[in-house]
Amino acid sequence: MQPRTLNAEDIAAGVERLAKAIREKTDGKPLALVGIRSRGDEVAERVLNLLSGDDRELSFGVLDISLYRDDFEHLHENPAIKESEIPFPVEGAHIILVDDVLFTGRTIRAALDALSDYGRPGKIELAVLIDRGHREMPIQPDYVGIPLDTRRLDHVLVSLEGTDGMDEVRIVEKESP
Repeated sequence: MQPRTLNAEDIAAGVERLAKAIREKTDGKPLALVGIRSRGDEVAERVLNLLSGDDRELSFGVLDISLYRDDFEHLHENPAIKESEIPFPVEGAHIILVDDVLFTGRTIRAALDALSDYGRPGKIELAVLIDRGHREMPIQPDYVGIPLDTRRLDHVLVSLEGTDGMDEVRIVEKESP
C-alpha cells in the first residue's frame, strides 16, 4: 500500500491550530510548555514561538522520558538518553505537556511520572501535533493540531526540520494479520 503523507504546510497549520487553541483557552495566563524528547520538544518550541508575541509569562522545558517508559526495547533503537531541561519551578505551574503523536497513551503516562519528579504542578494539560487514536490508557489531549484517522497497525512517522532535516508525516498502512 502507498503511504499517505502530510507536508510542511500541513504541519505548520497543525502547529498554528495548537497555538490558537492554547491562546484562546488560557487567556493570557502564565504557561510553561514542556516538550517530550524527541520531536515533542520541537513542536513545543514552534508553539512557544507563536505564543511569544502574547502579553504573558512563558516558560519552556524539555523532558526526556527514556527511563520512565514501560517498553525498554526502545533503548535498543535509540540508546542515547539525554537530560531533561526544566529551568523553571514546576511547583504550582500551569504546564502544557507537548508531544508529536498521541497513540496508546503510554508515552504520556511516562511523561507524567517524569514530570512529577520535579514537583507538583498546579495544572497539566496535553497538546499533541497528531492524535491518531487507539488509546490503551485513559489519556486524552486538551489540544490537537491534526486528528488522523489510522488503523491500529499503521505506522505514523513524523519528521521535523530540527531533528530530521525536513517536515513530513508519513502514514504507512499495515494490513491486519
